[in-house]
Amino acid sequence: MTDATKVTRTCLIVDDEPRLRQVLRRLMESDGFDCAEAASGAEAVEMLMQRETMIVLTDLRMPGMDGIGLLQAVRRHSPDTAVVLITGVSDIDVALSCLAQGAMDYLTKPFTLEEVRARVRQSLEKRRLVIENREHQLRLEERVAEKARRLEQLFLGTLQSFSEALEVKDPYTRGHSVRVSQYSAAIARELKLDPAGVRDIEIGGNLHDIGKIGVREAVLNKPGPLTPEEYEHIMTHPMVGWRILSTMLGDVPTALNIVRSHHERVDGRGMPDGLLGTAIPLEARIAAVADSFDAMTSGRVYRRGGRMSMEATLAEFQRCSGTQFDPEIVAAFAAAVRKGAIALPQAAPGTSELMSVGTSPRNMPTPPHSAEIRQRAG
Repeated sequence: MTDATKVTRTCLIVDDEPRLRQVLRRLMESDGFDCAEAASGAEAVEMLMQRETMIVLTDLRMPGMDGIGLLQAVRRHSPDTAVVLITGVSDIDVALSCLAQGAMDYLTKPFTLEEVRARVRQSLEKRRLVIENREHQLRLEERVAEKARRLEQLFLGTLQSFSEALEVKDPYTRGHSVRVSQYSAAIARELKLDPAGVRDIEIGGNLHDIGKIGVREAVLNKPGPLTPEEYEHIMTHPMVGWRILSTMLGDVPTALNIVRSHHERVDGRGMPDGLLGTAIPLEARIAAVADSFDAMTSGRVYRRGGRMSMEATLAEFQRCSGTQFDPEIVAAFAAAVRKGAIALPQAAPGTSELMSVGTSPRNMPTPPHSAEIRQRAG
């Protein structure tokens, strides 16, 4: 709405008595207002729709739409217009009712011209303060929103630095976290999650392996089979990551749930908490599928052969549906694949061709909690 100081001083006088309208018009025009007249509430509404009006002086009791009805219409269609109600009834309850419904002031007949001037000045000052306060609030909200955006950018930049530090430590993770984030988001959209939820899942997917910063490099990059002790050590990364990020991501519990619980299994044999079924957060069940898909379809130093084909991957997910993976998430993943929202990652230079279903992945220990898809610990 245009600021009050930039609007022509316009006034609409509404009364079914022509003589009273003329008296008020002469007064208002002598004070520099551009005045218009209406003989009824309905006529006044039509005129208000045609031009912006600073103040309305209206009789309370009129045939058809009365002053209260006009006041309500003004509040709906022109909330910055000040309304002063005029009546011959001296009733404090009526006055309070008018003010409660948004009138700026109230005049009782008979009135003096100076009294009208005083009420008009007071009403326009209230109007000015209301408009200025609203515009100040809008500017304040804009500044707060801009500051929040800048803080979020700095925060996400810090988290990205964590991910880049992990890529330096573990060459395999280069691109892995980004892909898991993208796959997780595609599954979440297939499940019709809201955009804010998808965004938080993207953040969690990008950070799900951050705890590997605390894993010994000799274990992280070991090309041969892991010993039971080494496997247990590498599987500490969900809790390590959760501890690292718990203070930073307190406002994004969805992302924290992914970091902590992406190695849980729906049969309760996962890590670190052994959660069962829907006790595993939905976002973690999503990330588990996305993480395993990338583990099966991207080259790893410990796997003999090469990447699994999409056909073999889908078959493996179906085989493990209901034990390692949530069947609903597996179905959403398959739907995203059919729609082209998820595809095989591009093979890195020097990696092997696609492996067949029967090709055995790395020969690693198989404790009771390990995945039926025997990926390393990705």
